[in-house]
Parts: sequence; structure tokens; C-alpha cells
Amino acid sequence: MEKLKLGVLVSGTGTNLQAILEAIKAGTLNAEVRVVISNKAEALGLERARLAGIPAVAISHRDYASREAFDVALVAELRRKQVDWVVLAGFMRIVTNVLLDAFTDRVVNIHPALLPAFPGVQAQRQAIQYGVKVTGCTVHFVEPGVDSGPIIAQQSVEVLPADDEASLSRRLLAVEHRLLVEVLQQVALGKVHLHRGENGRRRVNVELS
Repeated sequence: MEKLKLGVLVSGTGTNLQAILEAIKAGTLNAEVRVVISNKAEALGLERARLAGIPAVAISHRDYASREAFDVALVAELRRKQVDWVVLAGFMRIVTNVLLDAFTDRVVNIHPALLPAFPGVQAQRQAIQYGVKVTGCTVHFVEPGVDSGPIIAQQSVEVLPADDEASLSRRLLAVEHRLLVEVLQQVALGKVHLHRGENGRRRVNVELS
């Protein structure tokens, strides 16, 4: 079984990146991270990559006149590193068809909510403000738009009466780490398949072990 060749895009602390790196080291994820790219030079995720001996590249979106021009630069770097799959791990940018067409059906995202509920930023705060009793996280294929695309897997997390945004975020992160690694391993095993549903929308089928 060939390893997944991953490019990981981050904007912040990179804890999901760290979960990927630890799973690879433990032998529970058959993959290699070929490059980590951030739109923020100060992102801690880049330092995590450097400490692991992985190329860490900062490409500021502010240096480009459009989202498409920025994505051209991302694609060029990902191709230089011979990446097969792209993981958005806390990447706070909406990607365009420039990236999605370069890696057709090979771009996945982790989001801290049970999509389609609470897309966009501050999903944990949205869950607290709406007073929901259950939230969770979603791994999905990326399509144009905000946190849209076929859902691969979800896991729920109870919202406790005493939760605030910070405490809920901490508990969600632990679940995100597990779910993202599990999905990537299923991808590596060739068990994740896209198909058209009866309504014409694309759906994901994950083969059971």
C-alpha cells in the first residue's frame, strides 16, 4: 500500500497537524507529510513542521491580488513537493477552483461542528450561543464555498451546561485529532469513495472494515 503524500495547510497552532505527525510516527497512519504551508509566517504549525524535519513554507495571502492568484502559488508549492492529497487543518482561507481543480477530489477539511450546522469561523461560539446540546466535528471533501462539500465522517460531542467557548473547543480538538487521522487512514486504505446520490448530490461511501 503506497503512502499518502500529504500537503497540510495551516493558519494557526497546528494541533491537527501534530496529530497527523504523531499517528505517522506510531504507524497508525500510512502517510508522509511532504510540506506544511501557512498563510501566516508566525503560525505555530510551521514550527511544528520544522521540528519534525518537514519543509515549512509561509505564503502570505496579502501578497496576492485575489484568492485565485494566492491559490496559484499554493498549487505551485504543493506540486513542487509532489503532494497527492491536501489537508486543510485549521486553514482560515476559502480555497478556489484553482486549488480544487489541481487536486480534484483530493482536498479534505476538518471543521469543529456537525456540518451543515455552524459553518465558517467561531463554530464553537455559535454552538454555545444557539444553546445546542450536541455539537461535534466533521471531515469533508472541499468544494467551492464555506465548509461545503461531501461529508466523509462526523463525530458528536455533548455540550455541557458549564461549557464556554474555550472548554468546548478543548474537548472538540481531542475528537478532531482522532477523527481526522482515522479518515486519512481510510483514504490510504482506498476505502473512501465519492458517488452521486439519487438527488444528484455527491455523497461519500466509506467501506466498513
